[in-house]
Amino acid sequence: MSVTAGKDRRRTLFGLGAGNAMEWFDWNIYATFASFFAAQFFNAQDEVSALLSTLAVFAVGFAARPLGGLVFGWIADHKGRQLSMTLTVAIAAGGSLVIGFSPTYGQIGVWASVILVVARLAQGLAHGGELPSAQTYIAEVAPPARRGLWSSLIYFSGTCGVLAGTLLGAVLSGALSHEQMLSYGWRIPFVLGGVFGIYSLYMRLRMRETGVFLAEAAKDDAAGKKAEKGRIWQTLKQNPKLLAQVVGLTVGATVIYYMWAVAAPSYAITVRGVDPTGALWAGVFANVVFLIALPLWGRLSDRIGRKPVLFIAIVGLLVLSFPLNAMVGDQAWQLFLAMSIALVFMAGFSSIGPAVYAEIFPTRIRTIGVGVPYSIAVASFGGTAPYLQTLLAKNGQPSLFVVYGMVLMVISALVVFTLPETRGVDLREKADTEVESKAVA
Repeated sequence: MSVTAGKDRRRTLFGLGAGNAMEWFDWNIYATFASFFAAQFFNAQDEVSALLSTLAVFAVGFAARPLGGLVFGWIADHKGRQLSMTLTVAIAAGGSLVIGFSPTYGQIGVWASVILVVARLAQGLAHGGELPSAQTYIAEVAPPARRGLWSSLIYFSGTCGVLAGTLLGAVLSGALSHEQMLSYGWRIPFVLGGVFGIYSLYMRLRMRETGVFLAEAAKDDAAGKKAEKGRIWQTLKQNPKLLAQVVGLTVGATVIYYMWAVAAPSYAITVRGVDPTGALWAGVFANVVFLIALPLWGRLSDRIGRKPVLFIAIVGLLVLSFPLNAMVGDQAWQLFLAMSIALVFMAGFSSIGPAVYAEIFPTRIRTIGVGVPYSIAVASFGGTAPYLQTLLAKNGQPSLFVVYGMVLMVISALVVFTLPETRGVDLREKADTEVESKAVA
């Protein structure tokens, strides 16, 4: 049964948004609380080594994302988007609960480290499959004339999850002593994430499959199982340009996103000497500005097109790259202003990314075609951006990272030139061959 209007549509949006927020919450609380639980999973005699080991496990989660994009992308394109999203939420929630209830290094030795690695790998797989599955789902159920607006739900809900984790960190750090945080306080967010994940799982089980996927599956059934077998891989091989376009679009956006939305407060504290509390709240309020901008850009793309919005966002970020970095001084208000301006333009890219990716791909590879190259680009460029930015700044070369981000944004801009304008395309009515021919034109 496919998604219908009214009550089903509202349930669909809430189920998708809740699950996406939960996964982003789970993903980010690891880094937020790493300093508190590092010694619980690794040798506490060397606190620095324990923290570095914990952050290395964070990187392992990034490394698992491309595999998650492959596995859950195949499930989404072969068995259904709803099934893939249900599985990713279940696995992410399970990983969070495992971390929250895991014995410590002092109790079971190195097995505590093993449990953490396995749980983080599971979360990395789930997150690698969640984003492309959710992006495809929202694009396929959205009305063609409002797909840009609806697609903004992905980063809107995800950012809500990130903000919830950040605020929870601030609340717990203020309410509990340092010793209490080390003892049990760090477990609270993981347990809460797991419980919320169970609720999100319930919501996703009530969601319906997209009509676009059901129509494609019906065509495959009519053609016979032998014709269906292997068609996903065959179609992928026939569309290398689409895969390259996803990487090219993503490399610039992911570096700028992690630079401003995620790492900017830590960078300001470490390199510019901003007060930690002030930097935290500057990041929170700047991400609220990001939330407000997302649906506005999405709606604008439904009126003037995807490509103009992408160009405005990219050109704005390119022109303002050096001024925004120079704006970040030793005051929290400077950080807030720079982050807010950067994230307003970043929202132009993030809001319509799901729509753009979905509109250039044929139905049968819409999820896996996005999931694998997207996850590779995020892991390779986005995941390393905060470390590279801090390293270059510490070595007295902060401008090199700005140039690095600008070069990647130029690559993304060049890719936009190769894209068709897909505003308003009806994914339900268009045959795969039509979508494919336009996408590679």
